[in-house]
Amino acid sequence: MSAPHTDVEQVEAANTAYYEAMERGDFEELSALWLTPSDLGVDEEYHDPADTGVISCVHPGWPVLTGRGEVLRSYALIMANTDYIQFFLTDVHVSVTGNTALVTCTENILSGGPAPAAGGELGPLVGQLVVATNVFRRTGLGWKLWSHHASPVLAENDGAGDDDTPA
Repeated sequence: MSAPHTDVEQVEAANTAYYEAMERGDFEELSALWLTPSDLGVDEEYHDPADTGVISCVHPGWPVLTGRGEVLRSYALIMANTDYIQFFLTDVHVSVTGNTALVTCTENILSGGPAPAAGGELGPLVGQLVVATNVFRRTGLGWKLWSHHASPVLAENDGAGDDDTPA
């Protein structure tokens, strides 16, 4: 596979790296993919990092998390409590304007938790459909994640309770 050359290809590669790091449970790599104030040339000793390039994250069902501490802590918790996770991305759309990129996609997630009994197999697998928006910022080290927002997709009504369906 050749190296990406266009902004769109580079953003697609950064987006893929984010999901692959999650699948592997690679906290160090995941942390490196998120924007830092120093990525923006801000000296954290003299400037409040909260004023520049604040990262944010919304996991399905969670409140808004802001700042590297809160965001990365959330991923550490997710990784510690998820033995298996796999993302199948569909409907991926990338838009780049200047130093900002927007990726929208559908996350088709398959995950499993710890085994119910010690030494047992992986816990039951659960599927979930989530729509996500990932915002990236161009840095000297490539595209870094600025914000991730994911919301669950409600299951379609199977027809139960419709007016023309017998009770």
